[in-house]
Amino acid sequence: MDDISSAPANIFAELPTDRSAEHFDALLQLGHGKVERIVSFGQCSPEGFWYEQDHDEWVLLFRGHAKLDIEDYPGPMELRPGDYVNLTARTRHRVAWTTQEEPTIWLAIHY
Repeated sequence: MDDISSAPANIFAELPTDRSAEHFDALLQLGHGKVERIVSFGQCSPEGFWYEQDHDEWVLLFRGHAKLDIEDYPGPMELRPGDYVNLTARTRHRVAWTTQEEPTIWLAIHY
């Protein structure tokens, strides 16, 4: 395996301890895209705020529990460990809720 360029890493390692903020860690930069780990501790999008990105985003929930509001989707989309969703460019969405009982760990691929 001569093409390995870094040591192994673990998505659950070195979790942030500051529970007062949501944490975004870039794991890999991909030209115009990126892979990031997001760790939430009960955070959600501000009231009335919607993400409306110019790029697609694929999100996988590893740990915790979350609810997304997605425009034109009936009701909140509930995500549990192992659930994933692809958000195409300009799809209005927001984080409606994340659990406070444990860290919610997301893997987001922006492409």
